[in-house]
Amino acid sequence: MKTLLIVEDEKMIRQGIRAMIQRSGVPVETIMECNNGQVALEILESQKIDAMFTDIRMPKMDGIELVRRVRALPERPLIVAVSGYDDFSYAVEMLRSGVKEYLLKPLDREKLKEVMEKLENELVRQEEEKEDSRRLGCQQLKYMLLNPTISEKEVQAVVDRFEGQLLEGEYFVCCAGGGEEDIEIRTGFLRLGEVEGNYLYIIQKENRERFLDNELRESCVGISGLHRGIASLRKAYEEAGTARKEAFIRSRLRVEYKSEPSEEKGNATEGETGENRSVGWQQGAETMPDMYKIAQMVGTDKFTEGLKELEKLIFAMKHSKGSAGVFEEQMGGLIGWFKDIYRNTAGEELKELDRFDNPYCFDNVDRYLEELTDWIIRLHEKLDSRTGDYRNKQKIQDALGYISKNYATDLNMAVVSNYVSMNYSLFSFAFKEYTGQNFVSYLKRLRMEKAKKLLAETELRIVEISQRVGYENEKHFMKLFKNECGVSPTEYRKNLLPARK
Repeated sequence: MKTLLIVEDEKMIRQGIRAMIQRSGVPVETIMECNNGQVALEILESQKIDAMFTDIRMPKMDGIELVRRVRALPERPLIVAVSGYDDFSYAVEMLRSGVKEYLLKPLDREKLKEVMEKLENELVRQEEEKEDSRRLGCQQLKYMLLNPTISEKEVQAVVDRFEGQLLEGEYFVCCAGGGEEDIEIRTGFLRLGEVEGNYLYIIQKENRERFLDNELRESCVGISGLHRGIASLRKAYEEAGTARKEAFIRSRLRVEYKSEPSEEKGNATEGETGENRSVGWQQGAETMPDMYKIAQMVGTDKFTEGLKELEKLIFAMKHSKGSAGVFEEQMGGLIGWFKDIYRNTAGEELKELDRFDNPYCFDNVDRYLEELTDWIIRLHEKLDSRTGDYRNKQKIQDALGYISKNYATDLNMAVVSNYVSMNYSLFSFAFKEYTGQNFVSYLKRLRMEKAKKLLAETELRIVEISQRVGYENEKHFMKLFKNECGVSPTEYRKNLLPARK
C-alpha cells in the first residue's frame, strides 16, 4: 500500500491509529493525517490515496458528508469508518455508501490488523484487474494499428473504454527495429511489442528525451509528430513508421517525422541535426544495380563484383541517394531472384532467406547488409565448394604471410584484403573460417607473441618494443599486453629473469 489517510479530529486517537497501522504487518509507504473532512477532501482531490480511515463526528465536514463527496471523485480510496458506539446507525449508512469496513472505538489491535490485510488484498486485486484491463487495451490498440480498414465505430468503442487508462495527455509514437515482444505498461510510456516488424512504443511528451536517451539510445528510431488521444494513434504510427524507414536506410539513431513537407525535402528529418534530407534517387541504368546479375554472380569468379555492387547500393542509400521505397523494391527483387535461381540448389540456406524479406526487422541498413552478405557468402561457398575453398584458402595463406611480415606497420583488414584482392566482407568471413579468430584478435595475439619474444630475448625498452610490434602509443600497448597476459610488460620481463640466468 502506498498512501493511507487518517481523518480524525482527536490527535491522540489519530496517533494511536497510526501506531497500530505501523505494527499491523501491512507495509504502508506514506501515512497522512488531518483533523476534519474538509481538509481530507482537499487532499483526496489533489493526490491518489489508496485507503482512508475516517471518524464520523468531526468539525467543518463530518465523515458522512466526506464519504458522500468522495463518491464523486475519479479515483476513490478504500474507506474504513471509525466511530463510537452511539454513532453505529451512521456507520451502517456509510457502509451502504461504499465504506469497506467499520471499526468501533476504542480500536482493537487484532481487528485493525485484520482490516488492513483485507484492504491490502483488495488493492492487489484491483491492481491486477487494472493491469488485465490495460493489457486488453494494448491488444486493442495493436488491432487498430494492424487493421487500417477498422471502422469508426470500432475505433470509438476502443476510445470509450480505454482512453483514460492508456493514453493521457500528448504523446509520441516511436518505432525501433528491435526490442522485447511483451507488452509493458509503465508511468509515461507503453510498449506494444512487435507490430509489422517494428517494435512500438508510445511515450508521453514530458518523458520523451529521458526515454530515448535511456531505453532506445542505441537503436535506430523513427519518431512521430505530437498527438493526443487514441483516435490519432493510427496516424502517429504511420508517421513513426515513415521516420523509422528513413532512420534505417540512413543508419541514423533518431529521425523525426515532420508534418510539413516541401517539394524538395522529404517528410522525415534527422533528429540529431534537425536537417531535412533529400529522398530523391537517380534511377538511370548507370546508377541502379541489376539485382538479377548480382544473384547470378554467386558461385562464379565474378562473385566479389556482385558483393561490391550490393555495397554500392547500400552506400548510395545511406548518403541520401534513394528512398525507402526504392530500397524495398531493389532488395525485394534480389531476394526474389535468389529464391528463384537457387530453389533447387541452395537447400537449407534458402529457408534462412525468409528473414530478409522485411529489412526493417533489422536495426539498420548496415546490420541488414552484414547478415545478408554472410548468407550470400555461405551460399557461394556451397556452390563453389571445390574451387572456392581452395582459392580462398590460398588467399588467406597469402594474407597470413603478409601479416607476418608487416605486423609492425599500421595494419588493418582493409589493407590486407586489398593486398590479396578479396572483397572486404568475404575476406572477413574466410579469415575467421580459416584461423578460428577474427582479424583484430589474430593481429593482436601475433603482436603480443612478438612482444613477449622481444621482452625475453632483448634489453629493449618497453616503448621501443611497443613500436616494433606496431603500437605507436606505449600506454595502449601496455594495456593490451596486460589484458592478454595478465601482467604488465615490465612484470613479464621480471618474471623471466631467473630463467634467463
